[in-house]
Amino acid sequence: MSNENDLTRVESLFVRHRNVLMVRAPFCDIFTDHYLHLADHDLRYPPEIDHQLKELYALLTLHAVARPWAETHAWTVNLRAPRVNFFVTASSLSINVTGRAFLEDVREHPQSTLYSQVTQNGEKPRMSTVELETSNPFDWLEHYYRQSEQRPAKVFELPDEVFVLLAAQPDYDEEWFENLDLDQVAQMNDTEDLSPLENRFFKFECGCSLERIVPALGIWRERPEELFQGEPSVEISCPRCAAKYRVTPEDLNS
Repeated sequence: MSNENDLTRVESLFVRHRNVLMVRAPFCDIFTDHYLHLADHDLRYPPEIDHQLKELYALLTLHAVARPWAETHAWTVNLRAPRVNFFVTASSLSINVTGRAFLEDVREHPQSTLYSQVTQNGEKPRMSTVELETSNPFDWLEHYYRQSEQRPAKVFELPDEVFVLLAAQPDYDEEWFENLDLDQVAQMNDTEDLSPLENRFFKFECGCSLERIVPALGIWRERPEELFQGEPSVEISCPRCAAKYRVTPEDLNS
């Protein structure tokens, strides 16, 4: 089990007299592990795509902490321009966040869209779909909250890669919330009455392995000649984090 000192602590606080939930965390360690993961698997994303992916790690992690413990969240984002698909998942139970970008063979969609999936206790996943109008992940989350959570939310990035999610609760201070800016959020420890609610802990980790990837090959296990085409092995990437694995015919039969 991971030591809490090796994990990213995500704070959940209540802004008293404003009726607003604040969730915040520094993501420098998660971003560092993201880059170590890319280096380990010889992966590289264009700077803009990499930046958006890291923001999605932060936003979905904060959102997961704003939600009940037992939920696992997954977002798939299809963008028209640039033509790319993102996948990000976060779970308070597994204390992890991971994801990837798909850059090759991406079908052009008529509308940029965010697909959200929430699973809890083995129940059937709950799905929702939000059409996107910008390429800014902060806008995606705020639009998602308005449509799917049916309450307003705002996201801010402070220095040192600290991200903050503010989500309105019933009877929130509407005027104060609408006029919030970066400086106000940075000074909230001094200017607002904050009540700690809980801390959760996260790390960048997928948990994939060759043993988990092989069963997912499905029909290819029955048609190995089509998969390998005479080669001694093929490279398979994890659909969740893009980690690369070499698969041999022997692996399919193990």
